[in-house]
Amino acid sequence: MSSPSLRRDASAVGLLFASIGGMVGSGWLFGALNAAKIAGPASLISWVIGGGAVLLLAFVYAELSTMFPRPGAVIIFPQLCFGGLAAEIMSWVNFLAYVAVAPVEAVAVVSYADNFTPGLVERTGMLTETGLIAAAALMALFLIINLFAIRLVLAVNNAITWWKLAVPALTVVALIAVHFRTANLTQYGFAPGGAGGVLEAVSGSGIVFTYLGFRQAIELAGESANPHRNLPLAILGSVLFCMVLYLGLQLAFIGALSPENLTQGWAGVKFPGISGPFAGLAGILGLPWLAAALYADAAISPGGTGIIYNTTAARVIYASAEAGFLPRALATLSPSGVPLRSLGLAFAAGLLFLLPLPSWRLLVTYISSIGILAYGIGPVVLYCFRRTLPEQHFPRPFRLSFAGVVTPAAFIVSNLVVFWAGADVTDHLFGGLGAGFLVYAAWQLGTRRTLKHLAWRGAAWMLPYFAGLWLITWLGPLHGKHVLGNASGAVAVALLSLGILALARACAMPDPAMAKTRYGHVG
Repeated sequence: MSSPSLRRDASAVGLLFASIGGMVGSGWLFGALNAAKIAGPASLISWVIGGGAVLLLAFVYAELSTMFPRPGAVIIFPQLCFGGLAAEIMSWVNFLAYVAVAPVEAVAVVSYADNFTPGLVERTGMLTETGLIAAAALMALFLIINLFAIRLVLAVNNAITWWKLAVPALTVVALIAVHFRTANLTQYGFAPGGAGGVLEAVSGSGIVFTYLGFRQAIELAGESANPHRNLPLAILGSVLFCMVLYLGLQLAFIGALSPENLTQGWAGVKFPGISGPFAGLAGILGLPWLAAALYADAAISPGGTGIIYNTTAARVIYASAEAGFLPRALATLSPSGVPLRSLGLAFAAGLLFLLPLPSWRLLVTYISSIGILAYGIGPVVLYCFRRTLPEQHFPRPFRLSFAGVVTPAAFIVSNLVVFWAGADVTDHLFGGLGAGFLVYAAWQLGTRRTLKHLAWRGAAWMLPYFAGLWLITWLGPLHGKHVLGNASGAVAVALLSLGILALARACAMPDPAMAKTRYGHVG
């Protein structure tokens, strides 16, 4: 009797909706407000910059994911390119980035529910004990849905995503049709925070967090019957669609505000309740039906995103276990092809995030910082693969044109997003990674009595990369020492990125045999 395997039931629409479902979650309900408070009407530019940055990364991942359409593909890429140590480090980054999303969406749903059932959230935004129990129960529901085969999980996600698309699209149309005050675009200053405000909004208002869901299709690549056709459509289509949707929402929000909302300028705009901005505007403009739909969506959108992130987190854990970075027991499947133990670990790890970070703001700050770092490995890998896995031996089902230009640009932009997040975020991010690595090295030394077995050469570029990016941000203008400004800091980030790409290519450890035999290269 053959052992169970992952089912190839994910269609093009299923993968597309998985990525869209990952991007349209709790962020859209208040992303427009946060961005407007920081950048004013120039927040429209912030959404374009954020979407453009993610679109560059999406092009990169479209080629990588079709080369190796496997579950948890983000673990495979660095292992084939740089060896086990680099892959181990990136597996930690991806694990922490993924398992924290289900709890953040559960916290969002509970926070919205507090508008109707007071006592779930404190005035500080932290969950009460009752709120924590409710969030844990909601995470358990995400887990239960994921116990079904992938076809049923994606069917649930597809149904939810239709709702998630209809409500924000209807919001754009209704607000612009009922009340659009064009004077808001200029009367109170188009860019009150200047260029710095525009760039800060990219990382600091939830824009990047909102776009981070495009990679859901990649993690489900191994469960698609035709990945070379379905993956590029899902990855690129989802990013482009959400760029248009979020630009429409930002424009509608800006135009719907009355002069009374802007008496204290853009920084003073506020609405009661975490789900207040669009629902509050709908109520003021005499659209109670839209307000009711928005409050309902405040539970449905985050819930749908929590379900799909629980799905993909389990696939990342499964791939890490298959590669030997986690216990092999986590790579087992149920008879229907569901990674049950990986789902259980994702659920347990998510619960741990609720204890020290029981608020939406704290969780999103964490995810935004580590998520971008997880994305940045893609351009480095593709840049090296073009030499270490040549196309005459490893043809690409989807080939990125002008990769010599696009990959450096994508790497630079992803690093700029970290720079724009500010020194507080990078202190937390790189300090945590450094502490985690020291613990790992001590464990390896204690069990093996040596560290010589680790693939140091392949990971040698990571220390100057992490240290350099932290130093530039620490010297920068956002919560840093103000030695570098936005322009000089951007130049420093670009130079660092180009240097790291050259160093990474020199450190690359190609393993064509593993690419063909172990991971079944598709060409």
